Amino acid sequence: MIAPIDCKAARRRFTRAAPTYERASRLETEVGARLIERLDYVKIAPRRILDAGSGPAREVQTLAKRYPGAQIVALDFALPILPRRGPIARWLGRGAAAVCGDFHRLPIAAASVELVWCNLALHWTSDPLQVFREFERVLAPEGLVLFSTLGPDTLKELRAAAGATRVHEFIDMHDLGDMLIAAGFSAPVMDMEQLTIDYGTGDRLLDDLRTSGQTNARLDRSRGLAGGQFLRAFRGAPLRSTFEVVYGHGWKRAAVDPEVKTVRVFKRIP
Repeated sequence: MIAPIDCKAARRRFTRAAPTYERASRLETEVGARLIERLDYVKIAPRRILDAGSGPAREVQTLAKRYPGAQIVALDFALPILPRRGPIARWLGRGAAAVCGDFHRLPIAAASVELVWCNLALHWTSDPLQVFREFERVLAPEGLVLFSTLGPDTLKELRAAAGATRVHEFIDMHDLGDMLIAAGFSAPVMDMEQLTIDYGTGDRLLDDLRTSGQTNARLDRSRGLAGGQFLRAFRGAPLRSTFEVVYGHGWKRAAVDPEVKTVRVFKRIP
């Protein structure tokens, strides 16, 4: 169990940060590029792709070039952060669409997509199992879910300086793998790497978190202001920040033909 996320507060933060999100979310850009590389090792030819928790949908162009002819649906719960202008928005209407929706209850028909792509969005839910079940529902048989998220060591320096309740909690990759299986996926694969960003001073980290909408949205967060003494000390201190990046994928099981009967074979053990 982790501290629940206040979804309304999270949506407000991303809505407010929409104009500055792309500039501040360098980690999402880097991890998205690494996630794209993982598609080199799977054989899939999707007709429809869901980018769940897409933000400005930066990977739409890359996915469209890799899978020409596939329709791509970019979905995010904060309407202003979805692409509206620029090179990504020009893909809309040409095999791509932007939808405002919640990945806990996807506004998408069952078995209608072959690839669910989810880059650094899953840690914004308190119930990844429910989200995985929705991904499994909308995937066609033998479809693939590929995702990245953040693990427990993320922002451990900020957590030590600010206090545990001022920083989100993150789920261990082994628990996420168990949730994939519980949601009905087969052959799940999980791995992790740690990335470190040298911010120079703490105020640069706080500015990145604020301008990318990723400030504290825990339901049990303190509603009071942080102490001035803490902020002065933290903002002036040199800071390297750790991000534990978790990668995972799983396959939706093939459809079962009701006409095919299952035969159980037992081996006699002497």
